[in-house]
Amino acid sequence: MAWQVFDGRSPVIGEGTYVHPDATLIGDVVIGKGCFIGPGARLRGDWGSIRIGDNCNIQDNCVIHAQPGKGTVVGNRCHIAHSTILHGPVLEEEVFVGMGCIVMDDAILKKRCCLAAGTLVLAGQTISENTLAMGHPSKEVKQISDKMRDTLEWAREQYIALPARYLKEEK
Repeated sequence: MAWQVFDGRSPVIGEGTYVHPDATLIGDVVIGKGCFIGPGARLRGDWGSIRIGDNCNIQDNCVIHAQPGKGTVVGNRCHIAHSTILHGPVLEEEVFVGMGCIVMDDAILKKRCCLAAGTLVLAGQTISENTLAMGHPSKEVKQISDKMRDTLEWAREQYIALPARYLKEEK
């Protein structure tokens, strides 16, 4: 893993978190316990802070950054799929972000919402709790059904199990 101090701030990694050797952490980045940070992920806490909660997964080639003096917050148990860009939003707990999404500054993703693959959430936009949003720009299209919630939870649990499996292989 590429690890870089910036302006005297060093990344902090929680217990039981796995960071792939091809991931990059720069500056004011704090990652919670039991997280998975995939290959090619770039977390740049050079301008603003980055806070990742417990049991999150930040998959391959994701980019997380923020405006100067602001931050990006990812709540506990969030699932951030491949090649997503988070630039200064707040994600509450158990948010599911599909592959290739872009979530801009000051956007708020409420608890247990889901973004379909390729969704663009504009700066300052809020996505409601327990809703599915999609499109460019994103629009809320429906409430998340029990069946969909179960599927999302299954996917989340698969990724929550990954850090321990990777760390076991490193020993």
